[in-house]
Amino acid sequence: MFGSSKRVPSQPRAAAVTFDLKHSIAGIALVSGVINLLALTSPLFMLQVYDRVLSSGSVPTLVGLAVLAAGLYAFQSLLDILRARVLLRIGERFDGQISGRVHDAIVRLPLLTRMPGDGLQPLRDLDNVRGFLSGSGPTAFFDLPWMPFYLGICFLMHVWIGVTALVGAVILISLTLIGNVLSQKPIRDTIAHNMARNGLMEAARRNAEIVQALGLGKRISLRWQRTNTEYLAAHRRAGDVAGDLGGVAKSLRMVLQSAILAVGAYLVIEQEVTAGVMIASSIMMGRALAPVDLAISSWKPFLLARQSWARIKILLAKLPEAPCVLSLPAPERQLRLEGVTIIPPGEKKPTVTNISFTVERGSALGIIGTSGSGKSTLSRAIVGAWLTAAGKVRIDGASLEQWDREMLGRHIGYLPQGVELFDGTIAENIARFEDDPDPAAIVAAARAAGAHDLILRFERGYETPIGESGSALSAGQRQRIGLARALYGDPFLVVLDEPNANLDADGEAAVVRAIAAVRERRGIAIVVAHRPSAIGAVDHILVMEDGRQKALGPRDEVLSKVLKASRPPGPSGGFFSAPFGISPLRVISNPAHPSTETAVAGGKDHADDDEPDVQS
Repeated sequence: MFGSSKRVPSQPRAAAVTFDLKHSIAGIALVSGVINLLALTSPLFMLQVYDRVLSSGSVPTLVGLAVLAAGLYAFQSLLDILRARVLLRIGERFDGQISGRVHDAIVRLPLLTRMPGDGLQPLRDLDNVRGFLSGSGPTAFFDLPWMPFYLGICFLMHVWIGVTALVGAVILISLTLIGNVLSQKPIRDTIAHNMARNGLMEAARRNAEIVQALGLGKRISLRWQRTNTEYLAAHRRAGDVAGDLGGVAKSLRMVLQSAILAVGAYLVIEQEVTAGVMIASSIMMGRALAPVDLAISSWKPFLLARQSWARIKILLAKLPEAPCVLSLPAPERQLRLEGVTIIPPGEKKPTVTNISFTVERGSALGIIGTSGSGKSTLSRAIVGAWLTAAGKVRIDGASLEQWDREMLGRHIGYLPQGVELFDGTIAENIARFEDDPDPAAIVAAARAAGAHDLILRFERGYETPIGESGSALSAGQRQRIGLARALYGDPFLVVLDEPNANLDADGEAAVVRAIAAVRERRGIAIVVAHRPSAIGAVDHILVMEDGRQKALGPRDEVLSKVLKASRPPGPSGGFFSAPFGISPLRVISNPAHPSTETAVAGGKDHADDDEPDVQS
């Protein structure tokens, strides 16, 4: 039966986010307009006090003006608080609307290209944009359009007062533009060196055991310090530009404030204006130039936010939102590869070329070959982790692009060569962090992986926190729990990349039983193996060499060719060293685990004889 045709909700595009914010920005602009009108309270109050109250000596007039001014100041303060709160929430709303896309891009981008640094720069870019939107920087841009209004009032007071204020405004704006030109490259360099610095730090943290064991501490530290020195130099250059311009702007504002007072005093002496106009004009010019001063001090965060937003838009354009797809029925028939060619992320040449085969339900395919032959690369493409450069991977006839990834993920079990677990409990990792997992399914997956008893030996059992990347577990324990995660929910397709690499004999037997169980429930198992125990549970073999399909067919037939190509048997008569990456193996039965009898050299194929399994 077909599943529900419910569409996957799409994530907002960058353009849609900016359009959505325009309504909030319009409201902020309106509030800013009222605030700028209320800013006239101070100069007008001074003007009235000097020209009316002092000349008339009227205390009631002074009291009335003071009460009126106090009310306007209180209203202006309320609007300033409101604007700051709205800006903070605009930043949060922006983050909420785009953070999902950014997280998705951070996760997906390493599958498409090499990530510079530690790969978290898009998250820092998001923080830069949100931090700027939530701070005081945007208020300068809302207040700047009111500068002509204040300059116009200065001209109404007297033409020379207006000219003085205009000259000061032109100089400060010129400083801002110069700062824009001089700051862009240092800021870009700062970000680039910071990405490299963080990447080295993350690599050292991730490989702390190697650093300690091999005595690499000083060398890695010196390498990081060189990169950190370059970062500090770039940061210093950017800071010098911002600091120099800020200092010049601050001094210039004081000079202009004194200059406007001097011009006003001269005009008072010449009896062209009153003393009230002199004081009011000084306050008016200060208000007119305040947005420019704030813009200069906020220019570095603004450039950071602007460059960050440009990178975010490029990133989201490179990784468009997943299209809505119709839910397909659960897979139950076959896996088919059609001329699959794979180019690893960040590379230009394919490492796997023209692989084609079909695996029917109830079958297990073993992939063998020398190191670097493309086995793990092929397994990544089969589960959809890496995109194919050519050809298609199809499950029940539908290419992977036709499936909704979340829905398809429920039908795929994957154990990568390097097992990665997430910070959480053992149960959460096995259940793939489902919101409301079935406890019985978790235990069943653990039993299938032979991990149930191992988990119960922990003090808190399935609720044991495993730490970041499963740091609280040994390599073998991580391998078992990773296998249980792959088997959770009885997925149709199970792909295991060297599943027994870190396991003991009991663990290897559990892997063999798990592969057999997948076949028994009419699923498909794909096993990449260097060691023979897992090969004993498959019925067909694919041999890869230099990224190409060297041989494909029934297990015994293909392995007999491997035996003929191998060196003559050693003194024991039962060992051989295969040229395709399989470890030496002995064709014997394991008395402790009869079900794991190695059948790679003439053993009985336990697959159903009446159903075709693998087709070339």
